Amino acid sequence: MAKKVFKKLSRKKVTTFKIRNRRGYAAVYACNLTEGRTVEQALARMAKAVRRMGYLLG
Repeated sequence: MAKKVFKKLSRKKVTTFKIRNRRGYAAVYACNLTEGRTVEQALARMAKAVRRMGYLLG
């Protein structure tokens, strides 16, 4: 099986924000929304989501 070539994605293109009336943070990029208790956790979950789309969050 051939290796999949990932396109690089900057963290600056991922928007993170504090969720109102809830505990935690969210990250948004290209119709993907991930939530986490911390900003780092939300970004880690986003890295998994964009990896499925062929991007590498770095």
